[in-house]
Amino acid sequence: MADTPSSPPTSGLRVRPRFEHLVDHPEPEVRRRITQSFLRDPEVFDVRSMDEFVVVHIADAQRRRWSPRLQISLAAVGDAKTRVTGVYGPEHEVWATFIFGYIMAGLSATFSGIYGGVQVFLSDEPWALWITGSMLVVAGLLYLLAQFGQKLGAWQTFQLHQAYQNAVGPAGQRQRDAGVESGLGI
Repeated sequence: MADTPSSPPTSGLRVRPRFEHLVDHPEPEVRRRITQSFLRDPEVFDVRSMDEFVVVHIADAQRRRWSPRLQISLAAVGDAKTRVTGVYGPEHEVWATFIFGYIMAGLSATFSGIYGGVQVFLSDEPWALWITGSMLVVAGLLYLLAQFGQKLGAWQTFQLHQAYQNAVGPAGQRQRDAGVESGLGI
């Protein structure tokens, strides 16, 4: 836990920045406030509320490949407080593409590393280790591409964060002033 929820989650090395804090209202009230606040600006935000989550997307007209989404998880803490956890990340299609890339690079690196180790053990030319190294480079490039996409979507992430803070309002301000920290890692 590093910064307060007021710090914009637009920098850092995390692929999916996050925050967490307590709000001095029951869970249904917090859900209502967040949902209604984002619904006031339908040309900028698209809100989907589920049982334990509120997911906020950038509206279709402004959405780009690198546009973030905010997934807010709400958990009641007693009768009068709610633990709010927010995770900023890419849309599902983009996230799936990166996960698929990491899995393919990791599997290729693992199997070529095993085969290269066997080649070394048998005193053959270990050409498979070149594949292992190149897959590690590919994984590094995927990470850098994810960071680049996060920087392209930094303004929209900031808009999501500001709109969330406006939705929580004074209850979130009291908690920030009380020293509750977020997990943004920035």
